[in-house]
Amino acid sequence: MRGVGSLRHVEEPLWQQWLLTAGPCLLLLGRRRWPLGILVGGSVAFWAIATCSPLMASLLTTQVVYFTLVFSGVAWARRRSEMVLVVGAVLLAMAAWLVWGFAVGNVVDEYMGIDDAQATTGALPPVVSGVLLTSLINVVFFGGAVGGGQVSWRNARQRAHLAEQARTIRTQADELQRQAVVEERLRIARELHDVVAHHVSVIGVQAGAARKVLDRDPDAARQALSTIEGSSRDAVTQMRGLLGTLRTDLAGGEGEGGGAGERAAAADRGPEPGLEDIADLVAERSSASLSVVHELVTDGPDALDRVPGALGHSLYRTAQESLTNVAKHSTARSARVVVRVEASGPAPFAEVEVNDDGRPRPGTSGSGLGHMGVRERAASLSGTVDIGPRALGGYRVRLRAPLTPTKDPA
Repeated sequence: MRGVGSLRHVEEPLWQQWLLTAGPCLLLLGRRRWPLGILVGGSVAFWAIATCSPLMASLLTTQVVYFTLVFSGVAWARRRSEMVLVVGAVLLAMAAWLVWGFAVGNVVDEYMGIDDAQATTGALPPVVSGVLLTSLINVVFFGGAVGGGQVSWRNARQRAHLAEQARTIRTQADELQRQAVVEERLRIARELHDVVAHHVSVIGVQAGAARKVLDRDPDAARQALSTIEGSSRDAVTQMRGLLGTLRTDLAGGEGEGGGAGERAAAADRGPEPGLEDIADLVAERSSASLSVVHELVTDGPDALDRVPGALGHSLYRTAQESLTNVAKHSTARSARVVVRVEASGPAPFAEVEVNDDGRPRPGTSGSGLGHMGVRERAASLSGTVDIGPRALGGYRVRLRAPLTPTKDPA
């Protein structure tokens, strides 16, 4: 500035010139922590410098510093209502100061001292042109600082909002992952409950029958013991398969201990039972103490093939759980398992219904987990469930689900 002669008319000492130039720059150090307070202090400092030494206030460094203070006050103010009040007061004070300079100051005198020979030919007189030019410069100066600060604040707010959304998405993803693991564990727990309860119930019934006929009918006793042997082996096989699923699906594939033996066991697992296996289930559960009848009602020869595997498996487990409860908690002498499949109607569905003619056996109240599992299966399949005593005696468990789910199972 000194090299181009901009300070040749400044009468202040050199040290004072350096002080007036470097002093406002120190305000930039706190512009982010106290944006509004620094803006007010900078406005007072700028007014004082412009009053004492107008040439020092017109330096580029001073103008840039004050522009930055106004910009920072708008961009970094945390409470926007306070920002509006403070910035509005500063702009109003600066506008009043400018009007005061035009009214009683020497700004107009400077332009009036310019004669026609010195002025460039234009459409407006020098005084009007000077007033309009000064006003335009101030409007651009303060408008640019306020507008730029507001844009910067909005961008920062948008970035913070996107960062918060990203954190929320990560949290929700982790929660969904945990929920999926819990649901898978609950599914496997239901499967284990059904398998263990079913086979243990069969073993108990056949063991009781073998004990009663052991002396008078050895052949029937051997048949009952053979059924116990097969049921126990089947239970071990199914539990091994479920535990293998638990290790591979929930532990992430071949984790620790996932050797060739477990892979072989997984390979030996057969398909999950479905509606076509209910007849074998009924034959297995029929005994001298409980007569079980199986009935299949369909609207076509290929109706069973059109039932999804997951739905058929859930209906099979429902029938298995129901027959287990009949054997353990009921005095029933007979039961009927009805499978209905309507695959070609306007609302295709599949259902299983288990009815018995007994009453609750004293002292054998269950935990309720079996019925809870049936209801959970019905909810996951968008189906309906009916569990409770019948009006004419006995107990009914019925689960009906559409072949095409009507809602998202999640």
